[in-house]
Amino acid sequence: MLSKEQIAKRIACELKDGYYVNLGIGIPTLVANYIPAGINVVLQSENGLLGIGPFPKADGVDPDLINAGKQTVTMVPGSALFNSAESFAMIRGGHIDITILGAMEVSERGDIANWKIPGKMVKGMGGAMDLVASAENIIVAMQHINKEGKSKLLKECSLPLTGKGCVKKIVTELAVLDVLPGGGFKLLERAPGVTVEDIKQATEGKLIVEGEVPEINI
Repeated sequence: MLSKEQIAKRIACELKDGYYVNLGIGIPTLVANYIPAGINVVLQSENGLLGIGPFPKADGVDPDLINAGKQTVTMVPGSALFNSAESFAMIRGGHIDITILGAMEVSERGDIANWKIPGKMVKGMGGAMDLVASAENIIVAMQHINKEGKSKLLKECSLPLTGKGCVKKIVTELAVLDVLPGGGFKLLERAPGVTVEDIKQATEGKLIVEGEVPEINI
């Protein structure tokens, strides 16, 4: 199975030169460490930073420089700082090419639930509601199964939704999948050592398998 770092590295392969990318909290923030060589990608943080670099080393930490998940980050040359109102105007205006988010559940129609944590008090949905409503391309980085061993790729989400029909691609510790416009998870790649049958057993929603499924190469 893929580690969180390997999930982030595989998602980084989806980025193209010139993209503006928003990284959500959790596994998505690790994508900043794996931007492919030779391409220029601008990472945006909804708290008001355009131009995030890799995570800092211990001797390069600036406690005043953080991302939306309150993690310390670095800035690349040409970066800009601004208030959150301008940041969300950028998001709502459709100026982000890809949003990469974590999720607790995704349905076979591309619905996403990623804000309401069972048994915990939360203050609200946060910026994710703007991101899922505005971005053209949404990739989810998540675990395929939860701590109880139950699938997180479902026919229908059981938790309150953040957005409907918005997820385009999912990368988990087991597989890379597309969410098809008509519904269903299309299996594109499988983690090294993981079989198609393993993925079928871990996926509650409709899984579509066409031909030979290659291993993830990262």
